[in-house]
Amino acid sequence: MKFSESWLRELVNPALDNAQLAELLTMAGLEVEENDPAAPAFDQVVVAQVLEVRKHENAEKLNVCKVDAGLGGEPLQIVCGAPNVAPGVKVPCALVGANLPGDFKIKEAKLRGVESFGMLCSARELGVNEDSDGLLLLPHDAPVGTSFRDYYQLDDRILTLKLTPNRADCLSVTGIAREVAALTGSPLKPISIVPAATQIEARRIVKLDAGSACPRYVGRAIHGVNAAAATPAWMKRRLERSGVRSISALVDITNYVLMELGQPMHAFDDAKLQGSIEVRMAKSGEQLELLNGKQLPLEADMLVIADASGPVALAGIMGGMPTSVQVGQTSDVFLESAFFAPSVISGKPRRLGFSSDSSYRYERGVDFGNCRQALERATELVLAICGGKAGPVTETLASLPDRAPVDLRVARVARLLGIQLGADEIVAMLEKLGLQVTRNGDLLRVVPPSYRFDINIEEDLIEEVARLYGYDNVPTRSPLSAQSMLKQDGKLRPAMMVKQALVARDYQEIVSYAFVEAKWEADFAANNAPVKLLNPIASQMSVMRSTLIGGLVSALVANLNRKQERVRLFELARVFHGVEADQQPEKLAGLAYGARLHEQWGNGAAKVDFYDVKADVEALLAPRQARFEKAEHPAFHPGRCAQVVLGDQVIGVLGELHPKWVQDYDLPAAPVLFEMDVAVLCERDLIAAKPVSKFQPVRRDLAFVVDDAVQYQDVLNAMETAKSPFITTIEGFDVYRGKGVPEGKKSLAFKVILQDTQKTLSDAEIDLAVSQLVAALQQRHDAQLRN
Repeated sequence: MKFSESWLRELVNPALDNAQLAELLTMAGLEVEENDPAAPAFDQVVVAQVLEVRKHENAEKLNVCKVDAGLGGEPLQIVCGAPNVAPGVKVPCALVGANLPGDFKIKEAKLRGVESFGMLCSARELGVNEDSDGLLLLPHDAPVGTSFRDYYQLDDRILTLKLTPNRADCLSVTGIAREVAALTGSPLKPISIVPAATQIEARRIVKLDAGSACPRYVGRAIHGVNAAAATPAWMKRRLERSGVRSISALVDITNYVLMELGQPMHAFDDAKLQGSIEVRMAKSGEQLELLNGKQLPLEADMLVIADASGPVALAGIMGGMPTSVQVGQTSDVFLESAFFAPSVISGKPRRLGFSSDSSYRYERGVDFGNCRQALERATELVLAICGGKAGPVTETLASLPDRAPVDLRVARVARLLGIQLGADEIVAMLEKLGLQVTRNGDLLRVVPPSYRFDINIEEDLIEEVARLYGYDNVPTRSPLSAQSMLKQDGKLRPAMMVKQALVARDYQEIVSYAFVEAKWEADFAANNAPVKLLNPIASQMSVMRSTLIGGLVSALVANLNRKQERVRLFELARVFHGVEADQQPEKLAGLAYGARLHEQWGNGAAKVDFYDVKADVEALLAPRQARFEKAEHPAFHPGRCAQVVLGDQVIGVLGELHPKWVQDYDLPAAPVLFEMDVAVLCERDLIAAKPVSKFQPVRRDLAFVVDDAVQYQDVLNAMETAKSPFITTIEGFDVYRGKGVPEGKKSLAFKVILQDTQKTLSDAEIDLAVSQLVAALQQRHDAQLRN
């Protein structure tokens, strides 16, 4: 809902400035989304009248004008190239020294040899209207010499409210004024509407064949109107500042009543209507050409306004072209003001692919008690602007919506809001909003008015009390409760600690949609039968993810497109292998791309590799130690992929992105990724104290020659199985192939640390422990100790 502040202040004018008014509305649940000036700043622009126009001697498209700017003395000479400049017109004139929008300063100038002392302005040059062509022509009664900014009320502000769907009562300036009056206690100055006197007997019979869809229909014929009459400047200005384009006087009047009172209206050309008006559901095979030029085939659930010839309007949404008012043709109009049930209009604009201001309001609920008042207001404006003679009002009623009373308990207000309010205070608040309240002790029976469709239960009324009382006025109190420490399993750690561990290693968390495109599932998980969505929000989000890799790759592409050359990302989220709960485990996935370290003079430009990310995974599992075994995965490079094994359980996968996907997703280089089970990462061993040995450790370096096919992990596993109790560490530090090692063989070197907590180890104990390792490797892998 968009409107000008000056229009609102004509109905209610609280002692608040613009910022305070915007804050008041926002805190009352009517969020002010935008608060903009009606026009940018400029000065020294006045209303002027063109006295004389002659062609420029040296420029075909320029004119030399004599202009009365109200300064006294000789008229100003101004060179102007606008096509609509003419003697007698009144336009805005920027004087010498004026500052216009865009930091444009007016100076004395010579244009093709002719001096010019100012500039005649268009609406675009003043920031009033971007769609204007030529000079901004002002009414003939505009006072010459008056500040154009004051005359056009450009110090006004334009407020845009972001209303929730339940507050349809605030889709009009009157509705907002009613709220402001209730919130501030300022007097509301309602629009004075005087019913028009009947001057002609022309009328049309109205039949309600769909009474539940249209319980009230009000109409009136007005004959002898001047459809070519000019819309008054004040009305045009208000409509433009409400985001409504001026079309013609009759259409502008219906739009104005819509913005002023919230009642959608339509004007038919009465001469084009045949017989009585019938409100009914559409029949099979009927069509209607709408005002937007669309030829619409009607369906059985569409409500139409029809005459003897067939449908003439799509009720509550848009009028028909054949019976529309036309400037220069229409002299008789039939004004329509009706209430259409929200359930009948709801969803139709979306299905049809277009909406209107009328349908937007009817979908949410229009005040069914305001139809006749709106018709009288429109009649008053038509007669004042376009002339004519009004006929009698035709009003047809069916069963209007029931406004069931809602009971409100004073004690319940105190319980939910935490504030003590007396029954009299609550009654006063609700009556400010136009609600009828009957009191029976501490029980209040409230009847909502016809414009409040959102009040149906007790909690709705309590919300109204809170709004009027003021959310800022509700005191903040610390909760009082008996609290105790929750039991925590010592073998589990929160998922947040896992995240913090990755953040500490320079990763950043992302959050992506669980809905992904089917291609991701096929590419990164070889999953050709993902869980499909019955009603996807977009075609590229049609299935549920079974891996987090796609989201990370997509985020990498987005970062690279924004010139981020070093990227570390992770996501902890649920994946979906099926619809059952046990088929939806949580996973942790990470991605590393670009330089190993941030750029600086002390480091080289080495790129991150498999082993860097392997170190990150090991840090997540520490102090538990996992094994990394060669594996194949559809997302990863066939020779640079490993599965993460903890004990006998495969808990994840780690590798470099497959070259095919690097090419398909247009990546400059391959990132390294991992994906692991969160349940395992959240497990941890109980802390157990171990004595620190006072005795010196002993180190032995052992190098074994084994077949090339023997994997490092298999050798390490064999040594771990055969080690003595006082061997504390076994780590590999070298792999060698070449001179001194037979063809088809390799040398694996290990560091072995031996230490006892009770005594210094003897040479015999050390030699025995080492010989056990050598024997185990000889037996299992035919390993030979290298000299």
